[in-house]
Amino acid sequence: MSEWRAVIGLEIHVQAKSETKVFCSCKNSYGDEPNTNTCAICLGHPGVLPVVNREAIHQIVKAGLMTDSQIARYSKFDRKSYFYPDQPKNFQITQFDLPFCEHGRIPIGGKGLSGEMIEERFVGMERIHLEEDVGKSTHFDDEKYSTVDYNRAGVPLLETVSMPEMHSADEAYAYVQSLQQIMRYGGISDCDQEKGQFRCDVNISIHKPGTPFNTKVEIKNLNSTRHIWLSINYEIERQTEIYENGGSIRQETRRWNDALGETVHMRFKETADDYRYFPEPDLPPVVLSEEQIKAFKAEKPMTPLEYRKKFEKDFGVTEYDAHVLTLEKSTADFFLKAGEKVKKPKAIANIMMNQLNALLSESGKTLDQTKLEPEHLVDLVKLVEANKIQKNAYGKLLPTLLEEGGNAEELAKAKNLIVELDESALEAWVDEAISNNPKAVAEYKEGKQNAIQFLMGQVMRASKGKAPAPMVIPMLKKKLSE
Repeated sequence: MSEWRAVIGLEIHVQAKSETKVFCSCKNSYGDEPNTNTCAICLGHPGVLPVVNREAIHQIVKAGLMTDSQIARYSKFDRKSYFYPDQPKNFQITQFDLPFCEHGRIPIGGKGLSGEMIEERFVGMERIHLEEDVGKSTHFDDEKYSTVDYNRAGVPLLETVSMPEMHSADEAYAYVQSLQQIMRYGGISDCDQEKGQFRCDVNISIHKPGTPFNTKVEIKNLNSTRHIWLSINYEIERQTEIYENGGSIRQETRRWNDALGETVHMRFKETADDYRYFPEPDLPPVVLSEEQIKAFKAEKPMTPLEYRKKFEKDFGVTEYDAHVLTLEKSTADFFLKAGEKVKKPKAIANIMMNQLNALLSESGKTLDQTKLEPEHLVDLVKLVEANKIQKNAYGKLLPTLLEEGGNAEELAKAKNLIVELDESALEAWVDEAISNNPKAVAEYKEGKQNAIQFLMGQVMRASKGKAPAPMVIPMLKKKLSE
């Protein structure tokens, strides 16, 4: 194992959901004709005045609350100067020293892409600040010419900055997954990486424990979770080789080249002084009252972690079950509604993680694209608890409930799946199983307990699944002991 230790921090840009852009009334919409959602403000015409979007402030405060951040009562906007075609004003309105949110934390854990388990802990978050996105540049013909679409310029962007507290690609992967979940659960962003709604910059250095940190390198504009993981692993190997050969690292910005499977140099890194930050003169500071903060807190959705803890504590499911059931908010909400209405929520969890997951995977649909309601699963579980249907009936009833909905008990009757409770009929099936299987009867009487399971299967087969399972084995044992 290498004696070098990686030190990793992530800067993740998240496009916030809003009807309009952050400083003007242009539509915030992906996929429209290029340069149709623009105006004099987001194109940086002289003399125009920006106005901050109230919904964007709501979204960043919600993001701060869901990451346990401290919400600033007083914050302000700043200008960050840089000259690049995607920024028509030649400066970006952002936040420098007084952001909306500071000192948050993100839970990590689970299994990494390498297959190794990640220690469950929190990674600190330095800040979340609000800024405007830039236009989208597209390069053609080996970058001989480029176009810029300014529809994205001015879209509200939340920049989240982690503390440098991750030490492997797996931990960074877990952080990214956790942050995406939080933003989706809060309705803050869809975090669609293909649409550029979730973009990551990695800051990474390596050092030997007990020695000062070395120079960090930035890997810019990673829009794939897989690329984040691959680029970190590559950079750890690259920097290790340089130091072990007596070389040094210069602060620079690199990018991931997927075709080559390596990071490549872009430019040497700018410093904060290069950006010439100063307070934005056209926007007043934002002051939030205690009443406003309390109102935001009252509206805060549950986080994925809060769902998992509730499912484990109140519903008695395992840690693994809770993880699977909270991968998507729609699934978590579905289980929450169904689990509250049954005595044993674990039964609902089993259906969702087994038969239901298999059917959804086969159909290519998500849960919210079907006609299935939480009440349907509640009814199925209650039918089993009342010995009206067998558990194996789930697989026969769920496809219809997914496609058409309806009443579970009526559907079970229509499919002839209601269990036969006539004790005389049950006795006849048991007698038939014993009479037709003398070998199994002899094995049971010799002490081979598994033989009774075989006989039970024969009873269920003879009854076509109508025999009440809880009554079969007691009656078999009674008959075999006579």
